[in-house]
Amino acid sequence: MTPVARSSPGSQASVGPSAAASHPVPGSMPLPGSASARSIEPPSPLAARTLPYGFSRNSQILVAHQHADGLEVWVSDRTPAAAVAEVARNFGALRLVQIDAAELALAISSAYARQDGSAAQVVGEVEGEVDLSRLMQDIPEIEDLLESEDDAPIIRMINALLTQAAREGASDIHIEPFETASVVRFRVDGTLRDVVRPKKALHGALISRIKIMAQLDIAEKRLPQDGRITLRVGGRPVDVRVSTLPTGHGERAVLRMLEKDSQRLNLEALGMAADTQVKFDKLISRPHGIVLVTGPTGSGKTTTLYAALSRLETETSNIMTVEDPIEYDLTGIGQTQVNDRIGMSFARALRSILRQDPDIIMIGEIRDLETAQIAVQASLTGHLVLATLHTNDAASAVTRLTDMGVEPYLLASSLLGVLAQRLVRRLCPVCKVEHDGTWHPVGCDACGRSGYAGRRGVYELLTIDEPIRAQIHAQSADADILSAARKNGMRTLREDADRWIEQGFTSLEEVIRVTGGD
Repeated sequence: MTPVARSSPGSQASVGPSAAASHPVPGSMPLPGSASARSIEPPSPLAARTLPYGFSRNSQILVAHQHADGLEVWVSDRTPAAAVAEVARNFGALRLVQIDAAELALAISSAYARQDGSAAQVVGEVEGEVDLSRLMQDIPEIEDLLESEDDAPIIRMINALLTQAAREGASDIHIEPFETASVVRFRVDGTLRDVVRPKKALHGALISRIKIMAQLDIAEKRLPQDGRITLRVGGRPVDVRVSTLPTGHGERAVLRMLEKDSQRLNLEALGMAADTQVKFDKLISRPHGIVLVTGPTGSGKTTTLYAALSRLETETSNIMTVEDPIEYDLTGIGQTQVNDRIGMSFARALRSILRQDPDIIMIGEIRDLETAQIAVQASLTGHLVLATLHTNDAASAVTRLTDMGVEPYLLASSLLGVLAQRLVRRLCPVCKVEHDGTWHPVGCDACGRSGYAGRRGVYELLTIDEPIRAQIHAQSADADILSAARKNGMRTLREDADRWIEQGFTSLEEVIRVTGGD
């Protein structure tokens, strides 16, 4: 165990440990080096730059001075042993000096504040076009972010990726390691495509920088981690959800881009047919009951709910939401975010929201029986509840909730309607061609050679009338509910998509891919 010098009450506040009695760092591992504190001088800003600001702040570890025989590193009793080990692995012998945690936090702030804010700047903006492939080739090869005293090239690379992803409307960025290469891919309009292939030696540094930005543990490479980055790209606020996962060739990261632009929250702009919109407006104008929006991940369910909320009166109604995460900031609506780390689940948040005198409640997702039961009870006690659910079509939402454990008689009494939806890609207006009366994709520079640019929704609205209510109560099969709904005038997803084919907006192949229709 490496001994260290511990600060005494008489040491200089916030910066300097005194040469007091030796004391081991709790939880640290054996490291080479002596324990003497050479000075009580303030930490050197130049030495501090040895570690990125985010890592230093989150791990409570500071390179205070650089001496001829190694680094003098300040730690506290809150410093993770893994962080000390990671620094030692990259820089060899360390001279550890333990000081009070509060003093160390001030020392870190002091050291990085004297660098004109550059080290503390986690992310910036990149304006204009950037050649990602060329930028990748210009970055020097480094095994780990901690091995570089200047991580600016990596920061520029990630900024360029985020900026290009936002510019192209990407919903996700995938950074994936393979045996001989690393690949960065964007998901645009629901499909993945390769963007750039960094040098394999850069992969670890890219992942480390992303983890620092998302306030994750860069020393932990064996377990999955989840975090979040908040930034601005081109003046627009963007939330980035970060997920890392260990693989056989290193960690992979997926970044979900969530633009907080409420200007797009318009049902007409989303592509809802006029007659469907009239029926949907009637459902969300009811004083109480449940309205569900269903579909797979990435089908635009949450955006539709936001668009619905934006059509409601906020001045005379108390509208509250519980979400994971909050994707758009809506004026006049109280929004609560789920946080599983502290036990803030959907169910717990909902119970609290019901004590806030709400009129309308939006639930980001019904995931379990407890949440479903609270939603049903809320609707039965005079609240309008809007929620999303993962099912393939509208009719199967009924079976999904009863399978969860919701009593059929309660569901029959509370459910107002179910809107199933998908997103179909729009044919690129620059390169699409007409053949035998239908339009087909070709691919050009304007659409990234995909043949498509942009998406619109297709919808299937099941309204609950008395015959269908009776079938829910009797626990009828999905097929029977669907048959009754079609007799009542409901269009299926495939039938609703036909209007886009007739307008030359999309192709038959795309509709079949998305809806699974005949």
